[in-house]
Amino acid sequence: MKQEKVFQPVSGYYAVVIILLLLGLPVLAIVYYQMVWTITFIILGIVALPGLVAVNPNESRVLVLFGAYKGTIRENGFWWVNPFFVRNKISLRARNLDSEPIKVNDKLGNPIMIGVVMVWKVRETYKAAFDVDDYTMFVDIQNEAAIRKLAGRYPYDNLEDESAHLTLRSSSDEVNVMLEKEITERLSIAGIEVVEARINYLAYAKEIAGAMLKRQQASAIVAARTKIVEGAVGMVDLALHELSKKNIIELDEEKKAAMVSNLMVVLTSDKDISPVVNTGTLYL
Repeated sequence: MKQEKVFQPVSGYYAVVIILLLLGLPVLAIVYYQMVWTITFIILGIVALPGLVAVNPNESRVLVLFGAYKGTIRENGFWWVNPFFVRNKISLRARNLDSEPIKVNDKLGNPIMIGVVMVWKVRETYKAAFDVDDYTMFVDIQNEAAIRKLAGRYPYDNLEDESAHLTLRSSSDEVNVMLEKEITERLSIAGIEVVEARINYLAYAKEIAGAMLKRQQASAIVAARTKIVEGAVGMVDLALHELSKKNIIELDEEKKAAMVSNLMVVLTSDKDISPVVNTGTLYL
């Protein structure tokens, strides 16, 4: 496989002087009535003129002569090359790709919307020019393919798969590393360098977004209530222990059960409790 090679062109300023001479000498030839030389110099000057080329910073020119790759000009400046060269301009600047969110299925088959932002640039001009048909379109298509493959590896979250160590939602750093590696491998054939790639949009698809939101809310409520119950049990145990330790009141098993029941209701209820004042005995 051919690789990129640097082509060293002739300075364009020297070429301008030569071209001016080629176009100016016919004037002298006319003075001395040398019409043959006049025509010759004019033709040479006209032929040499298209060989002038300006290369801007972070740009390149891929040179092809009658189907044969001759090299790439990477150094910016004003140059002259063989006027018969076909000069294809390829930008070496970094570019942004902010893909529109696409619908894919995660590892568990749930439809999700995912979008990626990527920074890339051309590293090898030969591959970008000749190994793929259109390298910019190639980047777009392979980026989408990498997104679909990555989404199929991991679940959106671990609500359904509690054993999942990596998820798209919670393991952003690790998933972004895998995404960048996947895209880099796919774009290497086109000589593209991936500077950065990360997920910038992630959500459930519309058809299941409502149901999944309710499920997440229910899980959050269950987790919160579990913590509340654990705390309430500790507080009840502490209250019984302190009452017994300080001999404030002696409670039999029935009284303890009633006290525990009342304390648990008060501590775990999600609504304000209306107090009831007992003016009789504990058994009334």
